[in-house]
Amino acid sequence: MGKRLKMIEEKNDYSSYFSLEEAVELAIKSSTTKFIETIDICMNLNIDPKNGEQNVRGKVKLPIGLGKQIKVCVFANEDKQQEAKDAGADIVGADELISKVENGFVDFDKCISTPDMMSKVGKLGKVLGPRNLMPNPKLGSVTNDLKKAVDDAKAGEIEFRNNDTLIHAAIAKANFQNQDIMNNIKYFFNTILKERPSGVKGDFVKKVTISPTMGPGINIDLGSLGA
Repeated sequence: MGKRLKMIEEKNDYSSYFSLEEAVELAIKSSTTKFIETIDICMNLNIDPKNGEQNVRGKVKLPIGLGKQIKVCVFANEDKQQEAKDAGADIVGADELISKVENGFVDFDKCISTPDMMSKVGKLGKVLGPRNLMPNPKLGSVTNDLKKAVDDAKAGEIEFRNNDTLIHAAIAKANFQNQDIMNNIKYFFNTILKERPSGVKGDFVKKVTISPTMGPGINIDLGSLGA
């Protein structure tokens, strides 16, 4: 553990549980690097990840966004490429772009594909899958309505899915106003609640923590989130 993190942890008891307001204040104070850190959220869910029907996956457009420019990549044949460019896509292409990504190019934050390109884009699963960039029709990123898809991506729409029993997501920037961070957290929390699988018994959410990129996790009292 570095000196910076030791000093942070010496000043606060991170094993305690804090109200949402207190947790956000502490997360901001714990963000002491020279760059503007991202505030992340982690939710531990009462699900069986081996049961496909209990996996939690979806997308959400946060009220305040993420405070960053989103670079969007669109796979489309020539007849749809101008539409993608007009919609504001940063990277547009077909076979040559697929080859480029296959060789490791992933300089983008969101990936969209027209349906007719998916037979070719599918082979990029090993590159895009681990980065959660693979276009998915259930999430609206495989579509012919490129304007809506690009608009949603540019607006800071984020995708989420459980990794084992955990869901991680970037939720805000540390230089946001406290209330804006709180609004994003509440909105994300309530979005996940709505995705509760029907087979789950008992409490759906077991634990929620937030943390700056280079800081410790801060436990949130679920009661302060309305749970």
